[in-house]
Amino acid sequence: MAIKKGDKIKVEYTGTLEDGKVFDSSKGKPPLEFEVGARKIIKGFDEAVTGMEKGQEKEVKLEPKNAYGDVNPELIKKVPRTQIPKEPDPKPGMVLVLKSPDGQQIPARIVEVTDADVTIDLNHPLAGKTLTFKIKIIDVS
Repeated sequence: MAIKKGDKIKVEYTGTLEDGKVFDSSKGKPPLEFEVGARKIIKGFDEAVTGMEKGQEKEVKLEPKNAYGDVNPELIKKVPRTQIPKEPDPKPGMVLVLKSPDGQQIPARIVEVTDADVTIDLNHPLAGKTLTFKIKIIDVS
């Protein structure tokens, strides 16, 4: 039976970037479980499993709009260096964890450091990237 919205499924997957680098995989972990169409995972992955059947494998390439979206320039901010913890010394590529007023943790990647400011990027690390997933349907209920 073909998978449809509302089905609960288990999948094994490997996600790679355009250069072939693996950014995520279920290998060595329990399969990913989710309800199809419940919007709990990225749009393109959710849509890719629709119509598949138990045991079927598929490779799908997702453009940014169907994955983590395009990079939003408004989410790249300069903050005074005095607002950044002194230890460890901030460097490009480091990730800070900020807290929103409601207590939610938000990762912020440091893009640039000057004597006066630190530029942080609040976009998802995979925003703007084309992703490829190898998907195998393990179970459908």
